[in-house]
Amino acid sequence: MAEYVIMPKLGFDMEKGTVVKWLVREGDLVKEQDEILEIETDKTVMPVEAQTSGILKKILVAEGEEVPVTLPIAIIGDRDEDISKMI
Repeated sequence: MAEYVIMPKLGFDMEKGTVVKWLVREGDLVKEQDEILEIETDKTVMPVEAQTSGILKKILVAEGEEVPVTLPIAIIGDRDEDISKMI
């Protein structure tokens, strides 16, 4: 079952983060705990790990975009899974 990757809250005061760089591309296989992107907070740049294994089906937030914490930024699912209702 497909799951969202969300913008994590990495600190008590963190309200938003910026996607600095995607380390994987759509269609790539990712494993749980693989680093899949880097985000920037007001204090530092941090890697974000996948919370599940599967295929990176869709990147929802482009590099350079700033989004609030807990907002979906990507979708990981099975290779043939239909994610159209999640977009």
